[in-house]
Amino acid sequence: MKSYRYNHSAYKTGKTPAIVIGAGVGGLAMAIRLAIKGFEVDVFERNNYPGGKLSMFERDGYMFDAGPSLFTQPANIIELFQLAGEPIDEYFQFSKVPIACRYFYEDGKIVNAYTEKELFAKELQSVVGEDPQAVIDYLKTAEKAYTSIGHIFLHFSLHKLSTWFNKRIFAAIGATKLEFLTLSMHQYHQKKFKSPHTVQLFNRFATYNGSNPYEAPAMLSMIPHLEQNEGTFYPQGGMISITNALYNLALKLGVQFHFSNPVEKIVHENGKAMGVIALGKNHLAPLVITNSDVFYLYKDLIQQPKEAAKTLKRERSSSALIFYWGMKKEFPQLLLHNIFFTENYAAEFKNLFDTKTMYHDPTVYVNITAKQEPGQAPLGKENWFVMINAPADEGHDWEKIQQEVKKSVIQKLSNILGEDIGAAIETEHILNPKGIESETKSYKGSLYGTSSNSTFAAFLRHPNFSTTIEGLFCTGGSVHPGGGIPLSLKSAKIVSELID
Repeated sequence: MKSYRYNHSAYKTGKTPAIVIGAGVGGLAMAIRLAIKGFEVDVFERNNYPGGKLSMFERDGYMFDAGPSLFTQPANIIELFQLAGEPIDEYFQFSKVPIACRYFYEDGKIVNAYTEKELFAKELQSVVGEDPQAVIDYLKTAEKAYTSIGHIFLHFSLHKLSTWFNKRIFAAIGATKLEFLTLSMHQYHQKKFKSPHTVQLFNRFATYNGSNPYEAPAMLSMIPHLEQNEGTFYPQGGMISITNALYNLALKLGVQFHFSNPVEKIVHENGKAMGVIALGKNHLAPLVITNSDVFYLYKDLIQQPKEAAKTLKRERSSSALIFYWGMKKEFPQLLLHNIFFTENYAAEFKNLFDTKTMYHDPTVYVNITAKQEPGQAPLGKENWFVMINAPADEGHDWEKIQQEVKKSVIQKLSNILGEDIGAAIETEHILNPKGIESETKSYKGSLYGTSSNSTFAAFLRHPNFSTTIEGLFCTGGSVHPGGGIPLSLKSAKIVSELID
């Protein structure tokens, strides 16, 4: 068997080498943190661009963010620039959005989710007859849960004993209500609100980590705090500007990127990480951090099929079917973020997670960055990012499904907006779960790895480190604390502190 050895003094600058697999947002943040610590960092990426899901493309003069479209918690990014001693304004600008989302219901009601809680409460009272105090109390509880329970769950490894001796653990336990653990999100919301419209609106936040509000624990009711209390933001230039800012910061710190350079195997010997093999070449380092889906980590990178099979026992999160539409006219009734609800939310989630099929009348999310930056689309036109929740890929006939869904979505939006949406589409690109897996190596196209449809889901997520290979760590959406931009950035911070 070949023996691998590395020599710090012989490696480039004499710094300790570290390898990051994957240039997604978690990998970029990881590379930045390692470089700040003084490591010599190399990032290997299978695609020819950074960002992973957080990328963009142009079609016929329309600019489209390819993946995530919601920006919350800019403090996660600000912290990286502060640590690096770099002025963030030279890399990245953003502004707060006064209305987080505009919600359209089948009965014609329209709710503006203001990011000022008193305005939001009055809006729900005016439109759907909700008790405004109930809304304010709910958001205050969400804030308390996030700042106490969330501080432990989202900023520390749940798989290290030291976490459970943290001085803030008692505050977290004290803020943990029994109903957070015993009720589903839906049951909890039914207790808190009298209007079915309000219940449906807050149930929607389960989709932030690809879960089912009728099964996911009420603990996830802390998620609305991010959008409704802390605020929703728009990054100048679109979501791709987040990737560009992190990538350019990493370059400034001396990180080396190797694009179109997929890692074939993580080399480990005697229980220690030794480096990687990429395009047939050995790259040695005692520290390896993977930003890949943990299924592929075990299946391909460390070739442990039994461990890979274990990951399949966990329910996958939902995926998405996305239509990128260039619209040849403007729609003044729409904002940056828009949700068109289905009439039967429970049936939609039953299809997604039980029968793993698309519902005939799905909830539709429409993001239009041209509302914030007219230059994102040709003059007088709009770029629509239209996303529908979809089941993870199980061999579905997506070509057939996407045409059926397109027809129902156009009909739904046309009915609600009062005009023929289909006639306004002049360019189109479609991304389905199979394509998501192909482009991002997210197993079965799951956007968030595994779902959170159980009380103990947070504890069952894969840890941020390998329990069998010293020097191997994990970051990104398929490991603790979860998927999405904020949590992927937090996972990098957790790994950085574990390395310390």
